[in-house]
Amino acid sequence: MSFNAENAPNAVEMQDIVVRFPGVLANDHVNFNLQRGEIHALLGENGAGKSTLMNVLSGLYRPEAGRLKIFGEPKVFNSPKDAIASGIGMVHQHFMLVPTLSVTENILLGLRDPAFFMKLPKYDHKILDLQEKYGLQVNPTDKIWQLSVGEQQRVEILKALYRGADILILDEPTAVLAPQEIEDLMETMQTLVAQGKSIVFISHKLNEVRAIADRLTVLRKGVATAEGVSIAGLSKSELAELMVGREVIFRVEKEEQQAGAMVLEVENLNAINDRGMPAIKDVSFDIHAGEIFGIAGVAGNGQSELAEVLSGLRPSTGSIKICGKEVNNQSPRAFIDCGLANIPEDRTGVGSAPNLSVTNNLIMKNYHESPISENWRINYTAASEHAQNLKDGYDIQAPSIRTHARKLSGGNLQKLILAREISGEPKLIIAMQPTRGLDVGAIESIQKLLLDQRANGAAILLLSEELEELLSLSDRIAVIYEGEIVGQMDAKDASLNTIGLMMTGSMRSEA
Repeated sequence: MSFNAENAPNAVEMQDIVVRFPGVLANDHVNFNLQRGEIHALLGENGAGKSTLMNVLSGLYRPEAGRLKIFGEPKVFNSPKDAIASGIGMVHQHFMLVPTLSVTENILLGLRDPAFFMKLPKYDHKILDLQEKYGLQVNPTDKIWQLSVGEQQRVEILKALYRGADILILDEPTAVLAPQEIEDLMETMQTLVAQGKSIVFISHKLNEVRAIADRLTVLRKGVATAEGVSIAGLSKSELAELMVGREVIFRVEKEEQQAGAMVLEVENLNAINDRGMPAIKDVSFDIHAGEIFGIAGVAGNGQSELAEVLSGLRPSTGSIKICGKEVNNQSPRAFIDCGLANIPEDRTGVGSAPNLSVTNNLIMKNYHESPISENWRINYTAASEHAQNLKDGYDIQAPSIRTHARKLSGGNLQKLILAREISGEPKLIIAMQPTRGLDVGAIESIQKLLLDQRANGAAILLLSEELEELLSLSDRIAVIYEGEIVGQMDAKDASLNTIGLMMTGSMRSEA
């Protein structure tokens, strides 16, 4: 702990917090305390109740029972406005920014000052002063859409600090960051606590937790299984076991196997991004049956556009053949009919329909097929039976198949998407960030599912920013930089150093 908090009351004391949702006890008499000037890690599986507890602290939820103190004073929050007034700021995993407005305009949104006339240069200088104090560099006049993901995160932190936050809640702050941006964030967190701020750090990345946190609290199924435990001396395996209640195997057991016939053939592919700029430049590669082909790259180098092109969601020039059939610039249905399964990066906005039930989400690809389709209508008895079988088979934790998809945790929503896509026995799987933001238990099960599909003969395109995941799962790895494939290699010959150099454009290697 960097800040001298001796004899000072805790920044946060939460006692016996109870929160219920229909069919779910999200927080069961949870205790949590955050000391001044510390980084306190909050761990747990997806759906363990971490976000619910922090939503109570940030004023979004009102607990059914329990007591809350901020800097020793009892508090009852009726809205996030009350929490902000008490010095609490939350940086959500999905940023709350307006892309078309500038950095300064986003920071000022919702404040009473300025009330009528906004002299932006004056406030630009205030933002620069705040940046200087905390080491958070970003141009105040830039529009949000012009910023990298890491810079957007700095804007969210500045927004909280501008409102006077002494307590920061960072919800999965490293989930969308490149390795260099993660290092910058860690330095920022250390600067903040050195100046007396207190931080709640919600993360699934156990190496980061061990590197940055002072203490930890672990939730499992809504119950605190560890409260305020010192992080010193705890191994990664011990942290994982605290989270999931069993030993977690971090090694991936991948058997050697011979690749089969060519499934995907991509030649001279070019596409533009949403700004009309080149995003993919003369990309060529192929993937065979029973093979995982990994693509590494820093976020924003064309991976998202490539995944969209290869699933029929973005126009392009060049050639895309699936099992020998040309499908480029055809409809997504044409890609699906050729045996494509798509696990998109955005599991909420693209991969699912949040306001529809688990059943409706699970039948999205085969609703037109018998027995679910019957005389131009959906046979909901057959649909429900199909959904229940997938829910049980893939261990999707939901109160029922009638539950809305938006009520599922991130890990269970990802299991739902995988169940829908994989149950059709696909020939080609495009997996974009399949384990991003998931806990160690969910990561383990999803990686096993991908390896099972490889063993069944599926060709898999794995796009991930987790280099260890790429190295352990892939048979071959390519690196993408500024829309170009700058190198390809067998995974057994690859190293983190070589891939890292290629990701930054410092090195090229021919296939």
